[in-house]
Amino acid sequence: MARVYNFSAGPAMLPEEVLKQAADEMMDYQGSGMSVMEMSHRGKVYDAIIKDAEKDLRELIGIPDDYAVMFLQGGGSTQFAMVPMNLMKNHKAAYIITGQWAKKAFSEGKKYGDCVAVASSADRNFAYLPDCSDLDIPEDADYVYICENNTIYGTEYMELPNTKGHILVADVSSNFLSRPIDITKYGLIFAGAQKNVGPAGVTIVIMRKDLIPEELPESVPTMLQYKTHADKGSLYNTPPAYNIYVCGLVFKWLLRNGGLEAMAKKNETKAKIFYDYLDSSKMFHGTVDKKDRSFMNAPFVTGDEELDKEFIKAAEAKGFVSLKGHRTVGGMRASMYNAMPQEGVEKLVAFMKEFEEAHTEEK
Repeated sequence: MARVYNFSAGPAMLPEEVLKQAADEMMDYQGSGMSVMEMSHRGKVYDAIIKDAEKDLRELIGIPDDYAVMFLQGGGSTQFAMVPMNLMKNHKAAYIITGQWAKKAFSEGKKYGDCVAVASSADRNFAYLPDCSDLDIPEDADYVYICENNTIYGTEYMELPNTKGHILVADVSSNFLSRPIDITKYGLIFAGAQKNVGPAGVTIVIMRKDLIPEELPESVPTMLQYKTHADKGSLYNTPPAYNIYVCGLVFKWLLRNGGLEAMAKKNETKAKIFYDYLDSSKMFHGTVDKKDRSFMNAPFVTGDEELDKEFIKAAEAKGFVSLKGHRTVGGMRASMYNAMPQEGVEKLVAFMKEFEEAHTEEK
């Protein structure tokens, strides 16, 4: 069977070059006589793999030496707890609520301190990003928290909030490595790998070293302390070894293809192709304010639930899969991560045009 165009919000497409290399090396990694999936994480071969992955990630983003890179487990949902457990010195934090994941992080943070929602777009089902230029942030807040790209609702920060000198913590799971970032503007970022970077099972944390607490209350489990992992180079316990290896292959693929600046141009082009058609369509409509649209996730609807279902079914038959939208938005959602080729977006748009024309003729 031919490969489909997978528009899933995650786990998502991986570059074919990466999949082929992983397949070629599955049984014998570079003459080691074994798969990466089998080898000891304490051995020299794997030690080189994980160190190379960190080196390439630092080169891609431009991560200075005063930031730690950690390859962890537990997904973004574990970070919702690790962040307040490790960063709440004054037991107060500010959260900007722009979707389900920010809401969940806010709820988790409240278990460890006084969390204040300083802005929210819940009034319109998160269809926009609130003005973050002059937020009422408590002076003693330990950090300001955002979800930078809202996978479900299709919004993305193009300009970071004015944190008024407070540490910025960002969940960047669904736009990580899709464009250049200035890491020095953040105290900590984290990303589940399963959108733009690799298979599910790896969570990447990049954190300013001076923010890593030397001591935490005894109630904080060892595995939930950043120091545990930073001190041991992500090898305190058995890491998701094979998944980190695949992430490393993706880092090299990005470097070979012009890095994050080149990837940003490709992603902007793909998004423009999709949104230009969406804006011209009489059948399909976006659900997000144009100024806040994500380059990664584009929710859209027809306004008719039955027609939405018919479209999703017809699209799948043509090889465009995982277009069903999240239940809180409905309709459809096209996720156009790094590995989605421009051709995939062009073909989806062509199919949407055909579908629209066919149903216009029926009327």
